[in-house]
Amino acid sequence: MFVSALRDMTVWLGAGQVPHTAIGGIAVALIAQPRITQDVDTLVWLEHDRWKDFLQAGERYGFTPRLSDALEFAVTARALLLRHEPSGINFDVSLGALPFELEMIERAVTVKVSDFEVKVPTPEDLIITKAVARRPKDIVDIEAILSAHPHLDVQRVKFWVREFAVALESPQLSEDLETLLDRSAR
Repeated sequence: MFVSALRDMTVWLGAGQVPHTAIGGIAVALIAQPRITQDVDTLVWLEHDRWKDFLQAGERYGFTPRLSDALEFAVTARALLLRHEPSGINFDVSLGALPFELEMIERAVTVKVSDFEVKVPTPEDLIITKAVARRPKDIVDIEAILSAHPHLDVQRVKFWVREFAVALESPQLSEDLETLLDRSAR
């Protein structure tokens, strides 16, 4: 079911020429290690005036809003909460706005899934998103990525996590990352 849902997402975003990358658990599963996830998270770069058409186009590929006020919610949360009707899988589509998000999309790589390709962040960029989210499952994901990709651009990761730590007034983000990097180096 995930494969058909991912395929439909890829076709939809490709048809609309929407810059994007899968993120979250599905990205971890595709670049580090298999992992159970209950939804698919995707980051897109799309101007606000295209959101309505984007949402309508998704319906042709089986994607429907999970909220009756999906566009109003998107203005506040910068996310569209969708369901892929044929599979019943939920999709959370983040509407990028930060320079880092655009850079992550531009740096995305493709991985082969069945008979199609999915865009995913580089391991470094996925670690950054996980370090900022900082939930217990994100820490586990970071450890899996570090294990699968031992030769990372650690300076890039540290730079962006430091930037987010300052912006969010949360120095713990950088401290937690250093702990994970030290543990991984051993």
